[in-house]
Amino acid sequence: MFWSPTFNPTTDLLDLTGKVILVTGGKDSKGVGLSTCKHLARKGAKVYLGARSEERAKAAIARLQEEGISPGTVEWLPCDLSTPQTAKEAAEEMLKREQRLDVLVNNAAILADTMIGVNADGITDSLLVNHISHYILTLTLLPLLISTSRLPKSDVRIVIVSSDGHRRSHAADTDISFKTIADFGKTYKEERMGPFARYTVSKLANILFASALQRRLSSPSSFPVSPSFPALDEPVDITVVSLHPGLVNTFADRLPFPAISGVLLGLVAKSPDGGAWNSCFAAASPKIASEPDKYRGAYLLPVGKIVAPSKNAQSEELSEELWATTETYVGGLKL
Repeated sequence: MFWSPTFNPTTDLLDLTGKVILVTGGKDSKGVGLSTCKHLARKGAKVYLGARSEERAKAAIARLQEEGISPGTVEWLPCDLSTPQTAKEAAEEMLKREQRLDVLVNNAAILADTMIGVNADGITDSLLVNHISHYILTLTLLPLLISTSRLPKSDVRIVIVSSDGHRRSHAADTDISFKTIADFGKTYKEERMGPFARYTVSKLANILFASALQRRLSSPSSFPVSPSFPALDEPVDITVVSLHPGLVNTFADRLPFPAISGVLLGLVAKSPDGGAWNSCFAAASPKIASEPDKYRGAYLLPVGKIVAPSKNAQSEELSEELWATTETYVGGLKL
């Protein structure tokens, strides 16, 4: 965070008047998602805060209004990503509400599932929420994103919040695979840090999904038509970016001795407001608008710095494995 270029979300973002944006995972009053909503709303966008809890979401929106965000600028969208079915319902609700969608920020995530949880199909909670539910949400919203990209002066972006944690733990293993549904159910329960291992694998999946999606949008003729992806006659002008928000202090209260942990984290970690800057850059920086080809499929460190992700994250073979297996699993659900 110390070498990040100077960035100010008040002056360094596009005017977003008339734009519609959805940010998932914004219910927490101290979270990155809520700060992302705030900065983008201040630039004139109509922002949907995607969250499961109406009570917590509305409390968060009330806090934004106390900070000067006009009523009606940020609205709650029921968005429960804990199951594929509810993720689909969230997207369908968004389709009912809006005729355009300029930016989708896939921000919600499980940082550490405290139990070794798998769903009825044997898929880990981390991979389900952090990857599969966002895959369903994104592809259900894709026709609206595509139609918006064809409007005059459009600048449609899909932002996927990953983590540099994808370079760690089992996500960095040379033998990692996404060839089968069974690969989605590896819990690493034998590890001391099993929840972290599951998290890093899901963050690797975020980057692989972003690159696979960008390829399909940029070169649709190179891929067969599938049930989950619309048939496209020509490339689509949508920029997909994945990113690391930086180390952000949103969890000190869940650590032992939270008061002390908060002080120590404050020395090395960003505030949630600063943690939102990279997402805001990806969502609305004029630099991306002026050089979209440079940023399509890119992975960003704060703020707006293009870097190469891990070797696994750069693997087209691995990303296509992930896409195919996710598509097979989701297709079998018949949502």
